Amino acid sequence: MSSRKLQVERSLVLFYGAFSFAIMFILIPIVSLFLFFNYHVLLKIFNTPILISELRSAFVTTFEAASLSTSILLIIGVPVAYVLARREFKAKPIVEAIIDMPFVVPHPVVGIMLLTAFGSRGLIPLNVEDTFWGVVLVMLFVSAPLLIDTVKLGFASIDVSIEHVARSLGASFYRTFFSILLPLCSRSIIAGIILALARSLSEVGALLVLAYFPKTVNILILEWLDTLGLPYAIAVSCLYLIVIFAMFIALRVVTRSYVVY
Repeated sequence: MSSRKLQVERSLVLFYGAFSFAIMFILIPIVSLFLFFNYHVLLKIFNTPILISELRSAFVTTFEAASLSTSILLIIGVPVAYVLARREFKAKPIVEAIIDMPFVVPHPVVGIMLLTAFGSRGLIPLNVEDTFWGVVLVMLFVSAPLLIDTVKLGFASIDVSIEHVARSLGASFYRTFFSILLPLCSRSIIAGIILALARSLSEVGALLVLAYFPKTVNILILEWLDTLGLPYAIAVSCLYLIVIFAMFIALRVVTRSYVVY
């Protein structure tokens, strides 16, 4: 075996080793959670009216708020992504930095920011504390960068000459946008929706500050961990992971046929 080929083989070993480590690092906590799952605890939850009612309410609140925030973000985020992908202006780096701020701001600080902005004594008093709309507002804020940045990359990957040709043939801006650009950007839009929805479903820190009520599943898990103990928190965590995983698999399957390749 030549020295070059031997070097390539060693490089591949290092890469496959890193790959295996990364997969195991993510997989082990997931497996361990289910290994500690107690089916009898879940049955006890289902057979206790107060607990099952609280669990059902948390699931409904979580998925309704996440779906609504993602829908709102889709309406306002796609135009923003288009402007950032197609237009150049002096303040563009500042605007992009502002949009990406939720990535770097600690979650409790996000809650405090939204409280000072939209709380009952905030800059724009909307009285969103401990309301369903407070939950939606938090999810909308933290997931905005994921959808906007993903869709922006999708628009940027489309050759601008396609848009110019359509306009030169008499198509209006809106007809070009909805009939040509959106279908071509469908993969990125779907990816953005999935990422934004996932981020919304995972939020907890800002909710603890702004909208503890109505309880989301994540808030409920923390509360039951503190009051009922680890087995109850594990039971709800496993159920939540199963539901989320099944939902995202179904979403990918359903949307696959609508994606323009």
